[in-house]
Amino acid sequence: MRRDVVTSIIGMVVFTLLLGVVYPFAITGISQVAFPGNANGQKLYLKGRLIGSRIIGQQFATLKMHNGKVVQEKGVPLTEQDPRYFQSRPSATKPPYNAAESSFSNLGPNSTVTERAIAENIKAYLEMERPYLPTLTAAQVPVDAATASASGLDPEISQANARIQAHRIAAVRHLPLSTVDALIANYTSSRGLGFSGEPGVNVLQLNLALDRLTGGTGGTGGGD
Repeated sequence: MRRDVVTSIIGMVVFTLLLGVVYPFAITGISQVAFPGNANGQKLYLKGRLIGSRIIGQQFATLKMHNGKVVQEKGVPLTEQDPRYFQSRPSATKPPYNAAESSFSNLGPNSTVTERAIAENIKAYLEMERPYLPTLTAAQVPVDAATASASGLDPEISQANARIQAHRIAAVRHLPLSTVDALIANYTSSRGLGFSGEPGVNVLQLNLALDRLTGGTGGTGGGD
């Protein structure tokens, strides 16, 4: 009996050290040497300042103003989408794109809450894009502009979504549409392993490229 207890304790200590200390440190060390970018979250810096990650979506917004003053709600400044930038896919986390709360709404397709959320997303999308693309209809709004991703952190939008937003970007930034379309193509990733999923456009990298091209920072900064 005593021998069994001692053996169990020794086994527990040994495996705790091996799997709880040695193995994690070894994997961490290997990843830092072989894949430092991926291991550290593919962070993007500008002049030493962290501005985001290639793999986590974020908002591109500006403070909401009224009569020269920042609009607040319960003491919290409100923001609105910045028309100078491509906008990310809707996020179901609170606040949006909160990496500490990666989640989907978990509501079914027949949920009235889901129905209202999709309708609101479509309405907001049309209000932002129609002034620059008057022919745009609700039926033409891409799925990824109306629904959140499973993680709520998707850093990419579809090519269709980006092409629609390109009309606004070209007008606001006074750029030829062909120039904006070329940037979209440059920051479009291919399908996983060549066949999985659909091509996606990295929103943060695309917006940073826009800032470099036009010399504006607008809150996101520049850099690659």
